[in-house]
Amino acid sequence: MHPANHVKNAPERAALIMAGSGEITTYEQLECRSNQGAHFFRSLGLKTGDVVAILMENNPRFLEIAWAAQRSGLYFTCISTKLTAVEVEYILKDCDAQALITSPAMKLADEVAALVNNIELYMVGEARTSFRSYEREINQFPTTPIADQTAGTDMLYTSGTTGRPKGVKLASTATSFDDETRMEMVCRSLFDFGEGSVYLCPAPLYHSAPLRFSMTVQRLGGTVILMEQFDAEAALALIEKYKIDSAQFVPTHFIRMLKLPDETRERYNMSSLRSVIHASAPCPVPVKEAMIAWWGPVIHEFYSGTEPVGMCHITSKEWLKHKGSVGRAVRGTLHICDDEGKALPPRAEGLVYFEGGTEVAYHKDDQKTKEMRNQHGWATLGDVGWIDEDGYLYLTDRKSFMIISGGVNIYPQEIENILIGHPKIADVAVIGAPHPDMGEEVVAVVQPMPDVTPNANLADEIIAYARDNLSHVKAPRRVDFMAELPRHPTGKLYKRLIRDVYWGKTGATIA
Repeated sequence: MHPANHVKNAPERAALIMAGSGEITTYEQLECRSNQGAHFFRSLGLKTGDVVAILMENNPRFLEIAWAAQRSGLYFTCISTKLTAVEVEYILKDCDAQALITSPAMKLADEVAALVNNIELYMVGEARTSFRSYEREINQFPTTPIADQTAGTDMLYTSGTTGRPKGVKLASTATSFDDETRMEMVCRSLFDFGEGSVYLCPAPLYHSAPLRFSMTVQRLGGTVILMEQFDAEAALALIEKYKIDSAQFVPTHFIRMLKLPDETRERYNMSSLRSVIHASAPCPVPVKEAMIAWWGPVIHEFYSGTEPVGMCHITSKEWLKHKGSVGRAVRGTLHICDDEGKALPPRAEGLVYFEGGTEVAYHKDDQKTKEMRNQHGWATLGDVGWIDEDGYLYLTDRKSFMIISGGVNIYPQEIENILIGHPKIADVAVIGAPHPDMGEEVVAVVQPMPDVTPNANLADEIIAYARDNLSHVKAPRRVDFMAELPRHPTGKLYKRLIRDVYWGKTGATIA
């Protein structure tokens, strides 16, 4: 399936609606503009396997450009708008981008332009300085398909929470541009996506899940409601207004919606929802319990990554019997292994591996590609967890975030899941800070609720709360406060940036 196939039967159906402005892109418009974009890319000499980069906020042109690249057999690298110009430069050079398309909202675009050479620079909307107008360029070309359509795909970069971002390169099969994809099969069989689905995308399209889900909805003939940025109450209003039946959130979104006043939450009708998906980070059990109680058993969870080496899935009904689990494998075979790669029995904790999943490589980095796999050829995303006797996976944390205090291994995620339940905490990160005797000590870095004043009394209250709910070895010995934690808009926490402060690797301060 492909958006092109829906033009024949439903040319005026909305492929995209911008949540804020209400601007609609029909399937006919998406087809015409993506065809013009494909002709334009060919005019630049781009051929199957070449790379274009997209650096922009959620706007109506984003998916049109992605589809133009997809039907041209190109890799499209979508870059986070939260990066610095130097970080963007690194990705552009590493991915071998031959063209960059950005928008006037990107203030760093001019800095990026000054740093790169031999890359064609374009801007949607009103182009400025070093950039040519993308719309003006594509409007010179026909709205009919190029003669040599072939399947392209994304090549996205990991967020760099543990170092330099890595380009995740999937095989470019150069098959027919409208061949069925793995995401299509997953979304139809597990999440009941189909023609006529109305899907809410509350997160930036430069991230893997929002991009891949949105493009899959359009492959299947549904409508994407795209939020320019997430707002908890606005999301509820959109669900009611458009009778949204499917959506993809992260736990941070759930927490923010749950912390709205009861009268606000009760104001909106959620009855249209039938398939709500969440992933990206482990969801605290009380948070998911509250969401199922509110929206009903429509919530699905999956575990995978930008590197789709495998996938787990769990329904609400299953989760209520296996609370805390991220599900059983639906792609690849799960294994838990020790540091030597030896498979461990049920309930033993170790690195999570997938056998027989999707082949993935890191662009230009054979060493990191090799490190992803053990001696059996099984691939890992670097997460620690365990499997129960029924094959359900429970994640503990990222191996790289493990705290070793007095010789004891402590996983921050468990502590964070407890602390986020405190009514005065809006967000929290737990890290290991250097300690002269213990090696590391557990520190909770807390973002208080908007009406809460951070002080020593609150710190003591949080420590006491932790000790009431955790063993004392896991409870934080210190609480610091930040006005806002450094989270990616998808909900992923840049924990490395916080941890580096305590280990003297950055000049930032905790205040």
